[in-house]
Amino acid sequence: MPTANQLPRARAFTLVEVTMAVMIMALALTTSLAALQRAFLQLDTARNLGIAANVLQCEMEKERLFTWAQASNAGYAPVIDPSFSRNPAIAGRFTLSRAVATVHAGQTLQITLTVTWRSYDGRSIARSYTSYYTQGGLYAYLYN
Repeated sequence: MPTANQLPRARAFTLVEVTMAVMIMALALTTSLAALQRAFLQLDTARNLGIAANVLQCEMEKERLFTWAQASNAGYAPVIDPSFSRNPAIAGRFTLSRAVATVHAGQTLQITLTVTWRSYDGRSIARSYTSYYTQGGLYAYLYN
């Protein structure tokens, strides 16, 4: 029968080794969570940019059908199309605004449409489309 001194000792990790392993694991998890949060922010921004582009294009197509009097009306307030505002993820988050400036001796309008929204981290983001509208129509030439 072997005595206590003759039995092989069980090997285990020391407290220092376990502490170092836990610290490395915590560092890896922390950086992974920060990268994951940033990725979700970028995904949210990309989705909203697509929605904003569609809202702007829809309103721009409506305004292309305007008469000169309708297009030059600075009091016209565009509204987001109901096909977008019916979606609960879009309704109330996006706002659409319009600015009109007269250029080329009053024969051309510069129309700028802007959509603004807040991302889920609270930042305000805006995208704009600018188009020109001539008094004589698409094929009216400006000459002296």
